[in-house]
Amino acid sequence: MGTDFVVIDVETANASCSSICQVGIAAFCNGDLMDTWESLVNPEDYFSPFNISIHGIDERMVEDAPTWRGIFSQINSRLQNRIVVSHSPFDRIAVQQACGRFDMSGCQCRWLDSVRVARVAWPELPGYRLFNIADHFGIEYRAHDALEDARCAGLLVLRAVEETGLSPEQWLDRVGYPICSDGQMRHGGRAFPPQVKRDGDHAGRLFGEVVVFTGSLSISREDAAESAAEAGCRVEDSVTKYTTILVVGDQDIRRLAGHDKSSKQRKAEQFIEAGQHIRILGESDFHRIVTAGIDPV
Repeated sequence: MGTDFVVIDVETANASCSSICQVGIAAFCNGDLMDTWESLVNPEDYFSPFNISIHGIDERMVEDAPTWRGIFSQINSRLQNRIVVSHSPFDRIAVQQACGRFDMSGCQCRWLDSVRVARVAWPELPGYRLFNIADHFGIEYRAHDALEDARCAGLLVLRAVEETGLSPEQWLDRVGYPICSDGQMRHGGRAFPPQVKRDGDHAGRLFGEVVVFTGSLSISREDAAESAAEAGCRVEDSVTKYTTILVVGDQDIRRLAGHDKSSKQRKAEQFIEAGQHIRILGESDFHRIVTAGIDPV
């Protein structure tokens, strides 16, 4: 499942979206922050005292900075034909407005709003401003710096990918579906993403085990849940006091190396520390247990 995307964030000199004075871009590949790029921009416009008070950038700082016309080719080379994340539509509109102001063609890319991703992934949160979500997940960053905002928004998208199993490509569709009265996003009469909860086959060798999946799997969550249920496992969406096995995507185990774990894995480890018996397994190891008759103890 591809997890490649880029994130862009901009700061503006005044209330006009086209008055971009700073841009930051963070590129993510296979679940890692692979590259960053940032630049001040001479907006060829005035600076509002209010905007200066927010980001601290003023006329003197951008005197020798490139203009949007002069720097856009570097920006476009990083965004072209990519999934481009912005936290709210503001940055997307700012890029479009700045291009329109100078009669330039905009970026050919697909835009993904990380605010909408967060609303779907974590409907329980009280607010979706970047610093609110970052504070909730303990992500440290410096607000109102374009690169820092881009990096933080990217980490939030990665977390949503890890916890839901949906790739950025799938999130492009997911955020466009309406929310129904039962709280599910539906499209064509079907819930999306498909529900993974399953009751285990009573005749299955692993009957009595309660399994939860987290991270990016090599197969769909539906197929993984079906395989586990056929082996006798009850499959649940979240880690609880009844969970006995947490299955983590193999690439997440290799990449995380013990750091920045999904909330499901952190919760499972908290339960383990409190004395609950939960086995944390990689996807391939769990597959061997299901198919080869190995006990998960």
